[in-house]
Amino acid sequence: MKRGNPLALGAIALWATLASLGVSLSHVPPFLLTGLALLIGSIPAWPLLRQWRVPPATLALGVYGLFGFHFLLFIALRHAPPVQANLVNYLWPLLMVVLAPVLLRGVQLKPLHIAAALVGFAGAAIAIAGGRQLDTGFAWGYLPAAGSAFIWASYSLLTRRVARFPTAAIGGFAAVSGLLSLACHALLEPSAALSGQDWLLIVLMGLGPLGGAFFLWDAALKRGDARSIGLLSFLTPLLSTLLLLVLRGDRPSPSIALAAVMIVGAALVGTRAR
Repeated sequence: MKRGNPLALGAIALWATLASLGVSLSHVPPFLLTGLALLIGSIPAWPLLRQWRVPPATLALGVYGLFGFHFLLFIALRHAPPVQANLVNYLWPLLMVVLAPVLLRGVQLKPLHIAAALVGFAGAAIAIAGGRQLDTGFAWGYLPAAGSAFIWASYSLLTRRVARFPTAAIGGFAAVSGLLSLACHALLEPSAALSGQDWLLIVLMGLGPLGGAFFLWDAALKRGDARSIGLLSFLTPLLSTLLLLVLRGDRPSPSIALAAVMIVGAALVGTRAR
């Protein structure tokens, strides 16, 4: 069941670049950015177009995951402080661990899994907050952030419940989701002119965190233990934060070191639990 862990780590490594690319493309409307990146991300699967033929319920699940996740996350970021919204969104690895025995047959949840998931989430919270003072109070944007987390966790698990489909079909999910995102851009966002550098970074985003990562993630879930993969996913905000620090030339703070110990420790302990 651990054969999926290296594939999951590949997806996590690609997702860790998303924040850095997003900072460089922060001037691009988010639905436009996501739509273009998802369409580009589907390109590697174009030669396997015949494998995109899946039952309507499976296609709906794929669009639910890829489009629904990003749609609610963007709504959350518009109506809640970004750091807190991002933190709420990163409940999805915890939800993957907790929901695995609910949505998957033959999967049991042990106290060690729950403890590891809670420690991992605490480490992710430290990495995301980065020692900053968080705003207090409630913002309604936290609700779509939580909904986004639930969508990605449930999508990831439910791909194991539908009829088995080829990983190449993720290209179809990405293409449809990309078109829906561009429709949202046309309806909700102002038009934008893109430079040559913008297009280069969007291509990198499409081939990486909004493309290749989804194929690796699907392959990992087909081969691995959802509980272990969920725990490993807490590495995403840690690696993302470290990459941002490196690109800015900043030194990691003691809080980042603590987050690393908590997340890595939780992953090591949780992935060894049977």
